[in-house]
Amino acid sequence: MATNAPAGDGHRIGAVKGRVQVYNPRNEKWTKIDTSTNKFMDQKADGKPFKGVTKK
Repeated sequence: MATNAPAGDGHRIGAVKGRVQVYNPRNEKWTKIDTSTNKFMDQKADGKPFKGVTKK
């Protein structure tokens, strides 16, 4: 996971490890993928990308 110190400042230092996100143009949403298993983890409902997750 990414470093989050100092706590409560509202931002992340570095990207979240072991995950990537891809944009699906068919439904216009971002999907988060676990890189070790290549399984879909989550999908954003609002169409905005995930914070701190590397884009593929």
